[in-house]
Amino acid sequence: MTAIVEVSDLTKRFGDVTAVDSATFALEEGGIHGLLGRNGAGKTTLMQLLTGQEFASSGSVKIFGETPVENAAALRRVCFIKESQVYPDDFKGKHVLKAAPWFFDNWDQGLADRLVDLFDVPLERRMKKMSRGQRSAVGVIVGLASRAELTFLDEPYAGLDAVARRRFYDVLLEDYALHQRTIVMSTHLIDEAADLLQQIVVIDHGRIVINADADDLRGSATTLVGKASDVERFAIDRSVIDRTTLGGIASVTIAGLSSHERREAASAGLETTTVSLQELIVSRTGGSREEGEAA
Repeated sequence: MTAIVEVSDLTKRFGDVTAVDSATFALEEGGIHGLLGRNGAGKTTLMQLLTGQEFASSGSVKIFGETPVENAAALRRVCFIKESQVYPDDFKGKHVLKAAPWFFDNWDQGLADRLVDLFDVPLERRMKKMSRGQRSAVGVIVGLASRAELTFLDEPYAGLDAVARRRFYDVLLEDYALHQRTIVMSTHLIDEAADLLQQIVVIDHGRIVINADADDLRGSATTLVGKASDVERFAIDRSVIDRTTLGGIASVTIAGLSSHERREAASAGLETTTVSLQELIVSRTGGSREEGEAA
């Protein structure tokens, strides 16, 4: 497969703050990929670097084998939709959808019209007067109907309610199956979107802490709970990524346990639970589960 995104030792500083710190990874052409992390981890800055909206402090970034900076030909093949998308003050929903085809060569007006009905978007209303969910729906419509070869979705669907998000996931999979391209999703709703993702890149404090195939990550960690002494004995020389002790009871999350080792733990009186993708990422980024849900 060909890498459509290539990032090498990429760093972006804003004064004394390092938003992206020596990031290196590649995304293969095709597929729905996840860029995950907590609030302030560097996700949006990384997407802005990938789309030429920010200049790197050091390192390199390429899309389609070229730098995106001041590269109109490459950027015409890209769609970048943000949750906090800004529109001119007098723009109505209909103006956004009228202007969008000017920027995207693969724009599908039929799909856009269908999604307007699906999400019940009030096209005659000014964007600044729309609810957060309605503005999110407009972003989702542009992102999907653009059919851009490389599409970045920086949580534009976060303002949708659960029912509307499910509709979005369904349409995303349906349209991707018919018109394959490369989609990069930033989301804090990790468990909700987990089944969509093929490759996962996790950023924490600007650093890439996970870059792996989603199938390899699913079920790759196990939480063991039991008497502290038994838990600690079992955890010796194993890859512990999270540890909690309360009184005489301990819990550890261990990466890479085989099915044989899980049976061994159960035989030792330990309760074993396969860790969800969201719990794994929360553990790796040092946040509580509540923080993980708002990352």
